[in-house]
Amino acid sequence: MSAIELKNILRGAKLRVTPLRLAVLEYLITAGQPLSHTEVQAALPDADRVTLYRTLAVFADADIAHQVQGLDGAWRFCAHHDGGNGCPGGHPHFLCVSCGRMLCLSDQRMPRVEVPDGCEVTGKQLVAYGRCPACLRQEAYN
Repeated sequence: MSAIELKNILRGAKLRVTPLRLAVLEYLITAGQPLSHTEVQAALPDADRVTLYRTLAVFADADIAHQVQGLDGAWRFCAHHDGGNGCPGGHPHFLCVSCGRMLCLSDQRMPRVEVPDGCEVTGKQLVAYGRCPACLRQEAYN
């Protein structure tokens, strides 16, 4: 994804364009899977830890990314904008209970949920738990 496209995503969300926001957004889009703060920090080691936390929270608030909680309790972030691998949002995820890897099931839609009258749905999260192919192969060899 080009720098102009990344800037347009931020501007479209009415966010100020900064070098860190551009770098984080590009990394989330190209990763192709939900990433924790720690994983983003490892890819952008010069970024201030607190500023990086705030950037990810701002992205979630601005609906540029969504949050999914992993087995370890850490939030993982997916970019909504598709740069080839980005998550389109509003889809379930798969979480491997052996290695902790999380995958987007972006070809599937979230199920419809009926809520009581007067309630407002502000978000949905669906995570299927299981073992990924690599962990299943390793388990078969043991």
